[in-house]
Amino acid sequence: MNHPQPMLTNLAPRYYADPDIFESERQAIFRRQWQMLGPVSRLARPGDYLAVDVAGWKLFALRGEDGVLRAFHNVCRHRGARLLQEGAGVCKTLRCPYHNWVYASDGSLKSAPWFGEDPGFAVSQWPLESAHLAQWRGLLFIAIDPETSLADQLGDLPAEIAEFPLETYTAVEEHRFDAHSNWKIYTDNFVEGYHIPGIHPGFYKVIDFPNFETVALDGMVRMSSPQKDGSIYGGKWLWMWPNWTLSTFPGGMNTSRINPVSVDRTEIIYDFYFADTSEATEAERRRTIDTTCGIVREDFEICEHTHKNYQSGGYRPGPLSPRHEQSVAYFQSKIQAAVAG
Repeated sequence: MNHPQPMLTNLAPRYYADPDIFESERQAIFRRQWQMLGPVSRLARPGDYLAVDVAGWKLFALRGEDGVLRAFHNVCRHRGARLLQEGAGVCKTLRCPYHNWVYASDGSLKSAPWFGEDPGFAVSQWPLESAHLAQWRGLLFIAIDPETSLADQLGDLPAEIAEFPLETYTAVEEHRFDAHSNWKIYTDNFVEGYHIPGIHPGFYKVIDFPNFETVALDGMVRMSSPQKDGSIYGGKWLWMWPNWTLSTFPGGMNTSRINPVSVDRTEIIYDFYFADTSEATEAERRRTIDTTCGIVREDFEICEHTHKNYQSGGYRPGPLSPRHEQSVAYFQSKIQAAVAG
């Protein structure tokens, strides 16, 4: 006898509004999972660095004088000052701006000027706190205390994207967005196409929405749809656990990292990559980037209002669509498992 499957429902609003749950996510997810930082090509030469925020942790990756790529907490061991300004740059001398402690590019402390004589102090005992780096197909990943290898975390992604020449694409632009909502509200929204007719009318016109498909796989969600004339898209949009995306289009791709800043604020960092970066294709590249950024912005208002309703206490969990929102249920189940564990 076949028994009907229980109806899937949305997460309780406390998962989005409770600062204690947010802190649990920082420790259980963002401390333990690999974070996609974008193209490793940004760190091609000795001294190149990328300083980032990962759910409140300040980290940086640096190409050393010996050519080795390493990662550290962006925190001076003396009194906790920030060493490098957030973003990409070139660092010839890794010097703390507060008290002028100087570190080598391998993280070791070289000097602590004017510190004074202390028999218990030795520079060799105060290297920078390190983090972990890994690379996959031209993309750079960082982790504080990873619970698994990057290969295991990627799950089904390598097979899913094997046909695309990701390593041959050139990163051309980065765009940052600030959404005043919990990171999971934005992610719930990203991993389903159910909202496209209501929120993205221009997007809706260029895809075959009745044949839009959403599938939850191991460590990822695949959304796909046949395209109509005039579309800039490749018809495949991917989300990967816990908080990054990769979408393909003819001649390139974009990636994003969904970074929690606080319980009610999220930063989304997009990078755009193209196979052809010549002057002849500049107009088409501009159209692709501008169209994508416009669609990203269209999601913010609905996410912000949803967050306010979750905060208000006026929402009780509603049903999830078995056709369009299995992916939402998958993401939310991984959140619950991580926080509970």
